[in-house]
Amino acid sequence: MGHYTDVDTFALPRPQPLLVVISGPSGVGKDSVLKRMKERGIPFHYVVTATTRPPRPGERHGVDYYFVSPAEFARMIEEDELMEWSIVYGDYKGIPKRPIMEAMARGQDVIMRIDVQGAAKVRALCPQAVLIFLTAESEEDLQRRLERRGTESPEELRLRMAMVREELKHVKDFDYIVVNREGHLDETVDTILAIVRAEHHRVHHREPCQALMALGKGKGSKGGS
Repeated sequence: MGHYTDVDTFALPRPQPLLVVISGPSGVGKDSVLKRMKERGIPFHYVVTATTRPPRPGERHGVDYYFVSPAEFARMIEEDELMEWSIVYGDYKGIPKRPIMEAMARGQDVIMRIDVQGAAKVRALCPQAVLIFLTAESEEDLQRRLERRGTESPEELRLRMAMVREELKHVKDFDYIVVNREGHLDETVDTILAIVRAEHHRVHHREPCQALMALGKGKGSKGGS
């Protein structure tokens, strides 16, 4: 009987660590998903964003965010230390490259939560990143979640929902879509873990992000306001 493949399965290269991006509309539960992953001890490297805004009560430097001064953030931009950055409500936010590089050098999968526009920048910089779009069961369900948060005025909520409709148009740019149903957070986490496991079992593995490997040697991906 002939062989099904010419591949020597005992000499396969070790899968490369993955850069996993969790994105989706505001209010869909991105932070909750990553928090549950940490609670379950899932050994990803969880990306911490740098920001110029002051800490809120209970937030810790290096855990929730890297809280830096505008001058320090400007230096990070000039020295190409950020994977992407943008201005959000008057404050700067960006993703430092070095912790991601160090984690991937250890062979550790990296996971980040980022908005839809930021995910597009990451894909442009690292085409082999795994992009997962997190969504609610329906637009009505997402609006109810935002209303329950009570953080937006009716006018702000209408603007937020208009932005959601625009973001939904970009689903086609992602690799996977996962519905985060209310009350089923662990199911959502399990689905994301299944995606990561499947990616590690691909015959043709995703290549490392060359832009990350060249820290400080090229131009960073810059966002706008």
